[in-house]
Amino acid sequence: MLKVIEDNSFKNLWEEKAKHPLQSWFWGEARKKMGTEVLRVAKIEDKKIKNVFQLTLHPLPFFRKKIGYLPRSVFPSDEVLDFLYHFGKKNNLIFIKIEPYEEKSKIKNKKLALSPHPLFPYWTQILDLNKSEEELLKSFHPKTRYNIRLAQKKGVIVKEESNEKGFKIFAKLYFDTCRRQKYFGHNYQYHQIVWETLKEKIAHILIAYYQNEPLAVYQIWVYKEVGYYPYGGSSEKFRNFMGANLLMWEAIKFSKKMGAKKFDMWGSLPPNYSPNHPWAGFTRFKKGYNGKFLQMVGSFDLIIYPFFYKLYSLIFPVRELILKIKRQLVF
Repeated sequence: MLKVIEDNSFKNLWEEKAKHPLQSWFWGEARKKMGTEVLRVAKIEDKKIKNVFQLTLHPLPFFRKKIGYLPRSVFPSDEVLDFLYHFGKKNNLIFIKIEPYEEKSKIKNKKLALSPHPLFPYWTQILDLNKSEEELLKSFHPKTRYNIRLAQKKGVIVKEESNEKGFKIFAKLYFDTCRRQKYFGHNYQYHQIVWETLKEKIAHILIAYYQNEPLAVYQIWVYKEVGYYPYGGSSEKFRNFMGANLLMWEAIKFSKKMGAKKFDMWGSLPPNYSPNHPWAGFTRFKKGYNGKFLQMVGSFDLIIYPFFYKLYSLIFPVRELILKIKRQLVF
């Protein structure tokens, strides 16, 4: 049986089954605070929750319809897909984008189409933390180890500052980095709500300093024995001191101490990536920590209204072009 969950009394039962931070009850609460509609669906057997699926619903006023997004759940069964399809029909959803947190496998459901516009990269890099710190460090690329030791020799130190001061430093360096890289990240209010909702439960802030000058900052999430690196930022000052390298090493050790058995770098190009790709720099940086390249199952669209889906697909490239022009004008 599938049931829409609206009662907060289910929070603890939900948390027992959620597999990823974006499926956690806390993430759903954060999205609600942003004014986003959240749908929680639970698979129930023998009066017990077996699986959970948390979606966000996003209005498209021009179409007078909505889009659904199901990130990082287990792969939905045919029963769940049928439930979501009929829910979408009743609630004017053009389609539901589904990006499971599972490795690549064959997909047989005919209702699902490979999404032309994925939100998550198809690949990530994952470190096995069931090793000693000495074994982990030894496994890193020689250049990465050199940069870590260089940062330490220069006097760079890393502090956990999961507090208001730490968040303000995070926000400044995050948005400074967005401007440098001509990237439209989420706005300040979004990040503030995420931080205020997830802190002390999932989210932590680590900052690399040189003589009290913040060089780099990462927001690290630890959830269900997995550490994640979703957000980061850096300063242009003292970039040759390699603060980011030391910070990532400390983030890995921090996650391990918090009970994580894996560390997910949150996204990557595939192992045979082109050095000319815009993501080549951060993929190479992450590769230095010797994580395993892992191909995820991918991004799929559960199409509910085919005509509007085709229309949306035609308009989407125009939207991307406008954003590209806007980046050039703003930056």
